[in-house]
Amino acid sequence: MGISQNKRIKLGIFLMVFSGVFFAATFVIPFLEFSAKTKVIATTTSLILMEIVFWLGGLLVGKELFSKYRKQLDPRTWFQRKQKTDKTLLPAEEQQKRPHTGEASSEEL
Repeated sequence: MGISQNKRIKLGIFLMVFSGVFFAATFVIPFLEFSAKTKVIATTTSLILMEIVFWLGGLLVGKELFSKYRKQLDPRTWFQRKQKTDKTLLPAEEQQKRPHTGEASSEEL
């Protein structure tokens, strides 16, 4: 008995998002009152679990969706401006596109 395609994708996305819990735990663990050895082991385990859960989710959603969500979850791309596909007109080209009204503009004077 297999899982339907829709449920598989939803489970994969859930696992990819849920891996963020393990990532957040790596920042919380050092502030807990445990021995240094326990903190190191817990942080390392949390990071390993994060990777495992994220990649399992990636396997479930498939290559296309995984690439899409991986780009969205990459903090290096969060604040980059999206490139415009259309070309912006330079002022000279813009003037050529405008209909001529017969009056001189302030730029021409």
